[in-house]
Amino acid sequence: MPAASPEKLLEKLSHGKPVAAIVLQGTDSYLREMCRNRIIDAYVPEGMRDWAVGRMSARESGWDEIVQRAQTLPMLAPVQVILVQDAESVERLGDKARDQILALLADYFDSPAPFTVLVLEASSLDGRQRFSKLLSEKTLVVELSIGGESAPAFATQMAKDLGVEIERDAATFLAEILNGEPARMRIELEKLAAYVGEARRIRTVDVEALVVSARKNTVWQFSELIADRKRDAALVFLDNLLREGEQAIAIVGALAWLYRKLIEARGLPATMNGYQAARQLAMRPDAAEHALRQAHRIPKKDLLAGLAALADADSQLKSSNPDPRAFMEFLVARLTMRSAA
Repeated sequence: MPAASPEKLLEKLSHGKPVAAIVLQGTDSYLREMCRNRIIDAYVPEGMRDWAVGRMSARESGWDEIVQRAQTLPMLAPVQVILVQDAESVERLGDKARDQILALLADYFDSPAPFTVLVLEASSLDGRQRFSKLLSEKTLVVELSIGGESAPAFATQMAKDLGVEIERDAATFLAEILNGEPARMRIELEKLAAYVGEARRIRTVDVEALVVSARKNTVWQFSELIADRKRDAALVFLDNLLREGEQAIAIVGALAWLYRKLIEARGLPATMNGYQAARQLAMRPDAAEHALRQAHRIPKKDLLAGLAALADADSQLKSSNPDPRAFMEFLVARLTMRSAA
């Protein structure tokens, strides 16, 4: 059974019928917490949660104890939710121990307790292993990620939860520059909510002022070194970024946003001033003017090849968990090749 999206999970929860077992797979902290809370809200009234919501660890408690708890009738509540962290630890066990756990879980999934919603949490699962295949067949697996088309809607809902409104274009812009990552969008929206204050409305200019401007110089400087094929200087700059705590995925996301803007700017006349370009590019005039100047220094084929390389890097960082420093150094080498195509 293919993995479901968080939106599909929320839709299923709205029907009210208990789901025997749910797997939350992924590392996005915002989506994980949101799904946990929505599952609990759907099945356990607030006054009963001290008795009917359990939190356990597969590494610390053991699967015998987890299954026993799932089969135990909850006190003072018709349905209980049991949250189990570190489910992927099964994959690191020896063959004998793993086989025993798989047999135990298979028996439980064949006849699950009707009063229990078992929620297994895993950062990632190896689809080649029997444990992952068992969960795919017997549980509702939810992939903790969102598609690009859903990210602006999530940003809008997050803003609403924080008591502010975000304009549609601003939500799209924020999702784009943050690579559609809910946890990062939430952090920036909290800052934006405080920034707009009593206005309680977030506009595109606010996103530019607070989110983009804080990293603009860094991104432009880094991109200029790449555009000029100054590989050694770009690698030193990258080293500084990583030492300062910048995440590889954030650097890739920022560069991808910038490359898209440069491609858009490449289609505008080089003689256009920043104020004229600002509306076309949805940027402040000074940033739009900078984009125009830089875009016309780089061949379009190199911009397109660079954007493709960044899209590939984004996918690999999210799926294969490579060594960030080595991976980013290889990406810089790729972007600074004399023939990017």
